[in-house]
This record gives sequence, C-alpha cells and structure tokens, in this order.
Amino acid sequence: MFDTIKKSAKKKLRSLIRAFRGKREEEKEFSKRIKYRHAAFWEPADAETVRNTNMDASDAPEKWKDVENWQRKLSNKHNSREFARMHDCRVPELYWRGRDCSQIDFGSLPAQYVIRPTIGHSCNSVFLMDNGMNLMDGQTYSNAQITKTLNKALSKNRHMQFLMEEFVRTEKSEYKIPDDYKFYMFNGKLSFVQVINRLNVKEGFTSFYDKEWNLLENINSIYKQAADLQEKPKCFDEMYDFAVNLSKSYEIFVRVDFYATDKGAVFGEFTPTPGLGAAFTSFGDKLLVDHWDKFCKGMV
Repeated sequence: MFDTIKKSAKKKLRSLIRAFRGKREEEKEFSKRIKYRHAAFWEPADAETVRNTNMDASDAPEKWKDVENWQRKLSNKHNSREFARMHDCRVPELYWRGRDCSQIDFGSLPAQYVIRPTIGHSCNSVFLMDNGMNLMDGQTYSNAQITKTLNKALSKNRHMQFLMEEFVRTEKSEYKIPDDYKFYMFNGKLSFVQVINRLNVKEGFTSFYDKEWNLLENINSIYKQAADLQEKPKCFDEMYDFAVNLSKSYEIFVRVDFYATDKGAVFGEFTPTPGLGAAFTSFGDKLLVDHWDKFCKGMV
C-alpha cells in the first residue's frame, strides 16, 4: 500500500512539474522582452545611482544620455517632470520636493494637492488630498499623520524623495481621481492608448483605443473592462503630439502617461516596464511585439 501511495505522489509531482514547465513555455513574447529590460535596467550596480542622478530641464541632451540605458534616469518622477518640461510639455505645479518632511509648510498648500514618491509604481504612497481627505483611499489625514506615513516610506528607501504637486482638475474643472491616458509608444509611433478610470489605489475600469479613437478589443486584463465607450478628451491631439515628441527622444519602447485637464494635456510619467509585461492578452502581445519589431528592432 505504501508503494502505491508513493507512486501516486510521484505521479502527481511529475504532473505538477509538466504543468509548471507548460506555463513557462506559454509566457508571451512581450512579457519576455519586458523582463529582460527590467533586468538590464535594474540589476547593474549603478542602477540606483543612475535613476537618482538629479537632472534639470536646462541640461543638455548629452548630459541626459551620458550612460548606458540612460532612460533609467526617467524612472525618477522628478527627472521625468524635467524631461517633459525640456520638451515643452505641461506638468503640474511643484510645491515642494525633498526627504526632510519637517520642512513641509502645510499651511502654504492649497486645499487640494498631490503627494507622490519619486520612486515607485502602482500608486503606492500616493495621496490625492482634497480638504484633508485622500481620494485614493477615502480616508481623512491630519498633517501629522501624512508626515508619519511619508517618513515611514522614506525610512525604507534612502534614495526616495516626495513631490508635492498641483492637483490637476478634469476637463470639466472637477477635483477627482483623474482618468489616466496611457500611450504605448515605439520611437514616436503609437501602438494604442489605454484609458484607466481609477476608483481607488487598486480598482478601476479600462478600455483601449487606436489613434482615431476606435475601440479595440481587450489588450490587458489587470482592470475590468469599461462597459461604455469613453469620451475622447478635448485635448487628445495635444496628448498625442506630446507623446510622439517625448517618445522620439526616449527612443526605445515606453508608456507615456497623461491627464486631460481644464488646462489641456498634462504629463504624468514614463513607464518603461508596464506591469512587468504581465496580463497582456494574445491580441495585445501580438500588437506590441509587431510594433516593437517594426519601430524598435534590436533595442532593449
């Protein structure tokens, strides 16, 4: 009986191994390329030094591009603001930047403002403050509570700083969690635009569009698909032109994020490894890989 149980256990183990290998073999090409890029960007010893080199909009292009995989500098959200400014893009007003949170003059801030880290992803440590309430989690925070939360995050990463910025309003002049317009770009060429109607830090709805604002089939399954066709932003053409210009300078594949506001298109950030390449559908994978091979062939 013991031998029978042992054989059964081995059989189950072999099945699990085959299943695991099958999943590995099924990994999509775009995911493989993004994971390769992630390793090329962040495994070298100089990774954090490069990312956190302070840059300015007045710096010459040669200074921006003075290291291998220089695009790593743009994963620092302050540097990305400066790069966008250098290319005449609109960015939110900057109220404060730093690590010493005791220097924040909360009394000088407007009733609505945004806090975000210079390093990070997935809206972690982001505050969209509206009269004391963080719209990202629906909780009310005192200035002391905000400072404590920021200091805790800073204690875990000596490179991180925080930006306190303008809370940009929607095209209808509302203060709400803004919709994200994410342009998947290949050296100046658009693959598609992803719209995210964010409800909070983790939840939201999404849909995908081409340059003519035709609805595309599902490309990524991280968020639920929006039930309705999204209204094309009034400043869409401006966002598109900014995305093309920034992408040509960025050179390799990148996702460029914008907000549609009552002031026009406002730059958000660059994302070089969206979702680490996960959750893209077969349709999305083919679309992205085709554009990569056509417009960024051989690039990281």
